[in-house]
This record gives sequence, structure tokens and C-alpha cells, in this order.
Amino acid sequence: MSRLHGSIVAISLGLCMPCVPLVATAAAPATAAAPLPLRTEYAFTARVKVDPAVVIGQGAEGLRRYIPITGGEVTGPLLSARILNASGDWQVLRPDDVLALEARYVLETADGVKISVVNRGYRHGPPEVIARMARGEPVPPSEYYFRTAAQFDAPRGSKYEWLNETLFVATAERQTDLVVVHFYRVL
Repeated sequence: MSRLHGSIVAISLGLCMPCVPLVATAAAPATAAAPLPLRTEYAFTARVKVDPAVVIGQGAEGLRRYIPITGGEVTGPLLSARILNASGDWQVLRPDDVLALEARYVLETADGVKISVVNRGYRHGPPEVIARMARGEPVPPSEYYFRTAAQFDAPRGSKYEWLNETLFVATAERQTDLVVVHFYRVL
């Protein structure tokens, strides 16, 4: 019995509203379809060259840093480009020891088309693993969590415009002077 129907019955029987239990039921859909599975396809890998961090200082949300991006390359079945030295990665090391990042960089394809990228994500792991990374020691990516989601902005009318309509997720790994990001498009 719906709440409204219960109220009408109570009023017609002269019952006080607090005395009548109100029951709301939602009609079940005729056919409940299972959600589509999330599928991805490997698209390309970015090998992003970085300089040492510039520590900005403690902010309201945590320790702020800036990592200059000095170049690199993108290679893979769906895109090839070079990464321009006009980029950076803004980071906040939060009080819960999660590194929140927002990397902004510019790609240039072999045919001269420039594409901007905004790549946001999180990196975290056990304190001893993060300490090894901070010292510049090689750490296998299986020992920490580093995932991102990226948006691309390619010029309209270019053959790269499809990037503007696609969501990308990525796994990443931090090396001494390099970040390797494996991009997958969500189908």
C-alpha cells in the first residue's frame, strides 16, 4: 500500500494519521537488466620525464608540491606524440598520506597537432614503500597504488578529435626521473 493510499484509507475510516502505519512500496521494474560490464582497451603509454619536486609548503589540504614535466613520448596503437616541455604536475600530499595529483601537459603529434591533457589521480602505499620511492629507489608498481583518469582536448576537425569524446583510465608507475602511464580507453 502506498503512503498516499494509506492516508486516504485512514481518513476515510476516521483514524488518526499517527495510528496508521505508512507503507511505501516501489514497483519493481518489469525486467531488471544487468548493468553493462565496464570494458577497456589499451590505447597508449606515456613516458613522462620529470624534474625534482618543487615544494610549495603546507597548505590547508596538505603538503603542496609541483613537479616540472620536461618532455617525454607517447607510443601505442591509438596515439603517438611527444610531450612538450611546457607542463607540470600539481600535487597535494594529504594528511591521510594519499598523494592527489593533477598533471597538465601538452602533446604534439608527428603531423604538428597539439593536444592538451589533464590527468588526475591518486598514489599511495605502505609507508616503507613510499619512503623508498622518496629516496629514489626502484619500487615495483605492484607494491603501491597509482591510478589516474585523463581528459584530452584535441583541436576540433583534427583526426584526433575522437580523444575529446573518450574517457581514459590509467595505471601508472613512478621511476626516478620518469612517470610511466599506461592509458586505457573505456569502451
